[in-house]
Amino acid sequence: MHTRVLTGITTTGTPHLGNYVGAVRPAVLASKDPNVDAFYFMADYHALIKSDDADRVEASRLKIAATWLAAGLDPNTATFYRQSDIPEVTELMWLLTCVTAKGLLNRAHAYKAAVDRNIENQEDADAGVTAGLYMYPVLMAADILAFNANKVPVGRDQIQHIEMARDIAQRFNHTYGRDFFVMPEAHIEEQVATLPGLDGRKMSKSYDNTIPLFEGGAKGMREAIMKIVTDSRLPGEPKETDDSSLFTIFKAFASPAETAAFAEALHGGLGWGDAKQALFERVEADIGPMRERYEALMAKPDDMEDILLAGAAKARAIAGPLVETLREAVGLRRSSSALKAAAAPAAAPSIAKAKPPRIASFRDTDGSFRFRLFGGDGEELLLSSAFVDPKAAGAVRQTLGTLGGANAAIEAQGDAVVLSIDGNAVASGALPADEGARAAHVQRVRAALDALAAATAEEAAAKRKA
Repeated sequence: MHTRVLTGITTTGTPHLGNYVGAVRPAVLASKDPNVDAFYFMADYHALIKSDDADRVEASRLKIAATWLAAGLDPNTATFYRQSDIPEVTELMWLLTCVTAKGLLNRAHAYKAAVDRNIENQEDADAGVTAGLYMYPVLMAADILAFNANKVPVGRDQIQHIEMARDIAQRFNHTYGRDFFVMPEAHIEEQVATLPGLDGRKMSKSYDNTIPLFEGGAKGMREAIMKIVTDSRLPGEPKETDDSSLFTIFKAFASPAETAAFAEALHGGLGWGDAKQALFERVEADIGPMRERYEALMAKPDDMEDILLAGAAKARAIAGPLVETLREAVGLRRSSSALKAAAAPAAAPSIAKAKPPRIASFRDTDGSFRFRLFGGDGEELLLSSAFVDPKAAGAVRQTLGTLGGANAAIEAQGDAVVLSIDGNAVASGALPADEGARAAHVQRVRAALDALAAATAEEAAAKRKA
């Protein structure tokens, strides 16, 4: 049983070393857990609450996507997408808004803090407060509930938002008489590292004390590290490590043995200049290779776009059927007359529903039994292995109909994408030559399997009703 874990990334800034150690690195590591179905999304709608600088939001979306991919997030195993590419999230937000008590939103920490500041400054309580800030908890609830995430990693200051998402989900379930949503749990990240900045305070853009992760290259990183504030002890004098920002940053990247050796050198009188150089070299050993990948990604934004759109397709294959079920539950159903009109040849033009992927079986020239998986646009994505027994081919086909992309064992092998079941390769397809397009193609196969599973479940539900 996979645990679905969802993480949102606000797109309003340029990542720095503290972001990497505190958020990116542990999240990428967690995404590699085979028992986790990891969802990572760029919360660009949330960003609009904090910033009205369109160019900044646009640039940040690109830089943050490149940062996560360069840091090792695998879009073939994790679902990586932009919030704004999932229209089901905003539709769900409105459905949830209609059952959310205003009193609940009045108690949100961010809104209360804004009101308290206004009152302290003898201004109108809601001065400068936008509806976006006020409704932030409902949008966050929609982000989580659209995918029925089991766990949401948050700091302690965000626990209230998860509790509010639970309250909203429970009210919706109660109002419409069915458990549409699972109750998300806050996963408290007690051990998240907080790096000190150049001046010893928490590394933050707000304090202008950050060390850039990729911006400015190795030269920019070294220049920033050389500005770390230290005490006035001269070379040859023992240095303290307990309250040293420089040592704390070194420890966040080094092994225990490296940390012990560095501490010994500082206690033995290593000069601060030499210590900063040692810190730069240790950090650069980890960040340098990532920076190369980051720069390659930034040079090909279209490849990142393909990866994000493939992730969005995979996410929508899950959110779409859920929101359709919720529309039925709240009464947003099409009348029988409307259904008849839609089926009539002379019906008014409408936006066509995307065709689902399909599996087509055939008998090969050698007498073996095979099948193909086609995408909704008709492109062949996978061709099965040859089966002597038609029942064996049918069993594999039936499994694919309900498997879903998240549970599928799919990997790139040379120039092919290979699908395995129980350790055995059962189907394969050609991969594009371009590296970025290859990752996007694998994501597309996963998205097709998700959509196929959703279509199979929808067809089964329709048969039960009949």
